[in-house]
Amino acid sequence: MNNNLFSNIEVAGQTLNNRMVMAPMTRNRAPDNIANAMMAEHYAQRAGAGLIITEGTQLSEQAVGYPATPGIYNQQQVKGWRLVTDAVHAKGSCIFAQLWHCGRISHPSYHNGELPVAPSAITPSGSAFTYEGLQPFVEPRALETSELPGIVEQYRHGAACAIEAGFDGVEIHAANGYLIDQFIRDGSNRRSDQYGGSLENRIRLLLQIVSAVGNEVGHHKVGVRISPINAFNDMSDSDPQSTFNHVATSLSGLGLAFLHVVEVDMTGQSDPDFDMLQLREKFDGIYIANGAYDKSRGNRSIAAGRADLIAFGVPFLANPDLPQRFRIDAPLNKADEATFYGGDEHGYNDYPVLRSD
Repeated sequence: MNNNLFSNIEVAGQTLNNRMVMAPMTRNRAPDNIANAMMAEHYAQRAGAGLIITEGTQLSEQAVGYPATPGIYNQQQVKGWRLVTDAVHAKGSCIFAQLWHCGRISHPSYHNGELPVAPSAITPSGSAFTYEGLQPFVEPRALETSELPGIVEQYRHGAACAIEAGFDGVEIHAANGYLIDQFIRDGSNRRSDQYGGSLENRIRLLLQIVSAVGNEVGHHKVGVRISPINAFNDMSDSDPQSTFNHVATSLSGLGLAFLHVVEVDMTGQSDPDFDMLQLREKFDGIYIANGAYDKSRGNRSIAAGRADLIAFGVPFLANPDLPQRFRIDAPLNKADEATFYGGDEHGYNDYPVLRSD
């Protein structure tokens, strides 16, 4: 029998009961940067997913770039996330924490007036989301070479806190224009030290983070997320195919949990000039595909061996019971975009589920 969305697969030493992943989605429901009971209910509702990956979870005060986002670097935050992991495990699912440093996609108001940090002092176009509303991005401060071991340590510490909080593993967020992605792509990295210039240099920070996190929690509990064609947050690269082929090749042989690839841009469009299949072929482990998938396309991709799991974002946001709906081809709830970011239970924990009678 061909594998499909509803077949089992082993990830991080655990057997998942399906190949549907709840993709990480920032929802800005942690007003004190601590995961809470409302969030625990949200993730527990969606525990029909074989694997849940949390919203971006910042590693330090320096890593913050958005209002009301949760952290994973102190004991209050560990205790808050324990509410979530216990609730998800009680429903029989597996949950990874996404480790997040926003880098230049931030604002001095989050850092007591200090500048956000980045690989290079290049101001991104656009505006920062702050507690005072939208404000123009500022020119970030380029990290000194001597500071980069401290960045690696933030990821190691965050991973250790995640395991303490009960997570089954961690996903290193190297996508969507945040700090690691800023180092990888040459549109945002103009450094002249060992972290800039060549492909080997630009991915050095990612590989050091993977090594430190893997040594802390076990490489088999570490996934990495990338977004090769996403221009979100003013990102660009002169040769994305070569850049991300090199990333995929360099992550092979490390025994990682998975490589999670955002295959589209923020509008849901693919790029005909970029061959995602090359990433699949160059990475030797589990491949999670994300971006504009539905049931039919997900099943086809898994059956053809193009992906091992499929991550769904907005469909899971609006349909807590998405796996069940897919199983019986039930209609899907429509997502309310007005409640995506911030707010209360409305548009978060009140989407209807199918009746069981």
